[in-house]
Amino acid sequence: MGHIEVSRLTYALPDGRPLLDDVSFRVGEGVIAALVGPNGAGKTTLLRLIAGDIEPSEGVVTSSGGLGVMRQFIGGVRDGRTVRDLLLSVAPDGVREAAERLARAERELDDGEPSQLAYAGAITDYTDAGGYDMEVVWDACTTMALGLPFDAAKTRGVATLSGGEQKRLVLEALLRGPDEVLLLDEPDNYLDIPGKEWLAGKLRATSKTVLLVSHDRQLLADAADRIVTVESRDVWVHGGGFAGYAQARRDRTERLHELRRRWDEEHARLKRLVHVLRQRAANNDAVASSYRAARTRLRRFEEAGPPQSAPKEQNVRMRLRGGRTGKRALICESLELTGTTRPFDTEIRYGERVAVLGSNGSGKSMFLRLLAGGRIPHSGAFRLGARVVPGHFVQTHARPDLHARTPAEIVMSEYALTRNDAMAALARYELAPAGTRPFETLSGGQQARLQILLLELSGATLLLLDEPTDNLDLASAEALQEGLASYSGTVLAVTHDRWFAGDFDRYLIFGSDGGVHESDVPVWTGRRG
Repeated sequence: MGHIEVSRLTYALPDGRPLLDDVSFRVGEGVIAALVGPNGAGKTTLLRLIAGDIEPSEGVVTSSGGLGVMRQFIGGVRDGRTVRDLLLSVAPDGVREAAERLARAERELDDGEPSQLAYAGAITDYTDAGGYDMEVVWDACTTMALGLPFDAAKTRGVATLSGGEQKRLVLEALLRGPDEVLLLDEPDNYLDIPGKEWLAGKLRATSKTVLLVSHDRQLLADAADRIVTVESRDVWVHGGGFAGYAQARRDRTERLHELRRRWDEEHARLKRLVHVLRQRAANNDAVASSYRAARTRLRRFEEAGPPQSAPKEQNVRMRLRGGRTGKRALICESLELTGTTRPFDTEIRYGERVAVLGSNGSGKSMFLRLLAGGRIPHSGAFRLGARVVPGHFVQTHARPDLHARTPAEIVMSEYALTRNDAMAALARYELAPAGTRPFETLSGGQQARLQILLLELSGATLLLLDEPTDNLDLASAEALQEGLASYSGTVLAVTHDRWFAGDFDRYLIFGSDGGVHESDVPVWTGRRG
């Protein structure tokens, strides 16, 4: 069994801005704790501090039982790693280091005796480190996640796996592995609904200690014992599950407001007292000692400072506009995604909200990329209606066109806005503080909000949204929902978010068997009926 202890942790961003200030909390043995809070508040940074990826300015982190880490983005379209490489990346340090030595010895192997001895020694080290034992575990992982034994899957490229397959594979490895403490950053992202239900069940059943970041309220309600909120550079811990979290947060906010009100009243009273005694002491030496005592009390009161302020409420305002198009926004005729779906027909009319549901790997993201102009092998035909301008939200945030550019630069250069107008637009999305930071340094939620802002500014009349709520905190997801409600255009969204999907008019279901059909209600299994 393992635990996590964070004590007096302080961390400043590279530009000097404080992100976390004197943070302390503990996750006890066997506890499933969820880390929540606004996008950009420091959740991922806190996980990285606990994992040892970065060093705090002050404070210490201790843990026991070994540390297994799933990072927010574990793969991408440019990922050149294999399945074996991915599994090694979440293996214990000893196994990973021994595997690297073995791979190096194998590359250097020739007919000479020294290299053969080095290779034999590397095999022994890999065995002693538990490498072959881990490969037995990995065989179970690849079988469960990919339907293939490890020997058949190990050389497969990570980029050939869907986001959900990558997450499921890493989760299988960590949950079955030897590390007793797991740090999971957005483990539910890209998982379909059966996958999220599987994850919730595994978390309930595990004896490991888990600290996870998630914005999926159903997963939090199903699995979390504790809620650790990161906001205003600090954390507070709700000792119960998610069901009572909202009320606990309201109660805490009211309590903090009341404590500040009382502090302000006492501060004003002490200042009045000092003022009165100063006037009296000017004409009466007997009052001078009382005046000095009151002044000392006021100074000490002010030095102690006010109580903790209540957190600022988020105010994300998305003004998605769109525009009038032809009555038929999209027509698909015998469209087949090569090797993925069977031919299907569909028609989407102007103004409709259509959710694309189905299992991972069934072609949903490929379908959106095809409509956005991507080179996706297909047969049959599709055509966009008159004045339909697609705008694509990319699931993995893989936007090489935005890398090394700041939000302010992107908005100004792409849409010819003045700096003041650009910063005003970023402020509506609560991105102004991050306006001068490179895109790749933003949190997942900040990257998501920037993508949505760019869709707003582009004037797209057909929104192609691939898992848009995956990295959005609750307030931002609600803002997106409100923005789509007033949007004058057509929306086609891939989602595994049960709450988000409830607002759509109809559903296009991509089945695991390659079939595609329509439904008036959400169907999460990808099967008819």
